[in-house]
Amino acid sequence: MTTTLTKTRRPQKVTHDEGPRRSRPATRRRNWLGGLAGWLWLAVVAVPLYWTLITSFKARSRYYASNPLVPSTDPTLENYRLVIESDFLQYFLNSVVVTVGAVVPAVVVSFMAAYAIVRGWRMRVLLAMNGLFLMGLAIPLQATIIPVYLIIIKLHLYDSLPALILPSIAFAIPLSVLVLANFIRDVPKELFDSMRVDGANEWTTLWRLAAPLTRPAILTVSIFNALTIWNGFLLPLVLTQSPDRRTLPLALWTFQGQYGVNVPAVLAAVVLTTLPVLVLYAFGRRQLLSGLTAGFSR
Repeated sequence: MTTTLTKTRRPQKVTHDEGPRRSRPATRRRNWLGGLAGWLWLAVVAVPLYWTLITSFKARSRYYASNPLVPSTDPTLENYRLVIESDFLQYFLNSVVVTVGAVVPAVVVSFMAAYAIVRGWRMRVLLAMNGLFLMGLAIPLQATIIPVYLIIIKLHLYDSLPALILPSIAFAIPLSVLVLANFIRDVPKELFDSMRVDGANEWTTLWRLAAPLTRPAILTVSIFNALTIWNGFLLPLVLTQSPDRRTLPLALWTFQGQYGVNVPAVLAAVVLTTLPVLVLYAFGRRQLLSGLTAGFSR
């Protein structure tokens, strides 16, 4: 008679799930070197701005006798009055005319060229034009100032505002075409096909579809070109001669005498010159940042 022994298993203890275990909070290591570098860079940027602002309210006679980083105990607006009375409004108007007259045609031409390059990529002529625009990025303004000067002389435009507007348009187009073409490529092809099915031509598609969808890029390019042209110094220096054709950066020479420089007046002119830039940035900051970061979020 054989007996079979069966091994009885002990009942295992059932444990109830108590939920996810709480993980220990991750400890962040403080980047002391990065913080120190950030504070140093802030000082490098803020100290010159602070010095420019407080010096513009100092009297010329007390400028060299006082601490440059200590505000004046007797601030004065004489420097600003001197700047405004020295044809500042004429220089300001010249800068506005040159900036607006160069930015608007440059952005319009660049947008149409970028659309033609993206939509007509099979045409060899457009590919050659795209390469020509890219070559324009490699040529600095300083390297072409003599040919530009000779061309302006031949066109009888020397010492005039169009002499500043035309070269500014030419040098603003290459980068504008590159930025706008990249944004137009991000527009879905199905939208262009649907516009074509609805009977729209290329001109309607350009302004009714591509322009609204690439508005952040258009505003970004416009603001960037406006700041570049507004702060331009080399072209007004070489292509103009009369005092009534000067722009604001070149007008700072007005306060340079034969034996010295009126530093507080120069800095007052600098403050007045940067105010339009600050206003432009205050109103276009959101569009500018969205245009600069749109390419990374797609």
